[in-house]
Amino acid sequence: MLRFVVRRLLLLVPILLGVSLLVFAWIHALPGSPADSLLGEHSTPQAVAQMNRQLGLDKPIFVQYWDYLQTLLHGNLGTSIATQRTVAWELSQRFPATAELALSAMFFAVAVGVPLGFIAAKHYGGFLDQFSLVGSLIGISIPIFFLGLILKWIFSIKLGWLPSIGREDVLATRPHPTNFYILDAIINRDPAGLWDAIRHLILPAIALGSIPLAIVTRITRASVLDVVNEDYVRTARAKGLAPRVVDVRHVLRNALLPVSTVIGLQVGLLLSGAVLTETIFAWPGIGSWLAGAIFNRDYPVLQGGVLFVAVVFVVVNLLVDVSYAIINPRIRYS
Repeated sequence: MLRFVVRRLLLLVPILLGVSLLVFAWIHALPGSPADSLLGEHSTPQAVAQMNRQLGLDKPIFVQYWDYLQTLLHGNLGTSIATQRTVAWELSQRFPATAELALSAMFFAVAVGVPLGFIAAKHYGGFLDQFSLVGSLIGISIPIFFLGLILKWIFSIKLGWLPSIGREDVLATRPHPTNFYILDAIINRDPAGLWDAIRHLILPAIALGSIPLAIVTRITRASVLDVVNEDYVRTARAKGLAPRVVDVRHVLRNALLPVSTVIGLQVGLLLSGAVLTETIFAWPGIGSWLAGAIFNRDYPVLQGGVLFVAVVFVVVNLLVDVSYAIINPRIRYS
């Protein structure tokens, strides 16, 4: 197991090198430049050339890439052109918000999707099975931005039950040492702050978790249907084991292997693809931050942010692979 983990971590180096090269080439191929964004529409060619010299963008492209690699080797992700803050500092402020939202959305998807998929498989062909299929198709088909607006209109505007924007009340002055608002409220023993953070999380988590919910439900249903007729399940029933024991120990445990793979992939996608949700709910996370960097042509933010997301994605998938051995002890890594 340790050898497997070390080998996967070593593979992170060429992966990040390839990602950095692709991202560097992509952002420099975009029309416009940071100088155009900073100087505005009425900039002159002389002012743009001077700004490019100050930013080092007048050098050959391969020289710029080599300089960027050297800064990475020193543990420096660069400095934002727009805000003049380091990218590492910006990530420390933005990533907790995205992580909290993504994990909450995934918790919602798993907590609802796994039981729903299991029940649908156990009632194959019945009303619950058909309901889960139709519901999952609707969940995949509805765009996140549309679902988010509908949720805001119903629960915020019409009913007034839940807030529609931000991570906490605009008048709140609570300390946030970790920037994980739920964790901070627990550390500070602040039940009012905890409830405030949860209330702000509910709507964006449901909107963001709608597609993973549909996927997890369908994968769980298909996986349970594959496992339920295996020989070891029939043998367990023939031994006289209680149906609940057979379902939990033999059916669900073995059916969770492909589900855990999907969960890992969806967590990585949620961490990197929450742009629409963060924009609709004014959520100050990585998605909206990178979207703003694209419009501003903020090269250091784009390069550092995408590299960080790539690292998170690889680590999450590594944790999923390791979880196989926990879910099913018969699996061993050579």
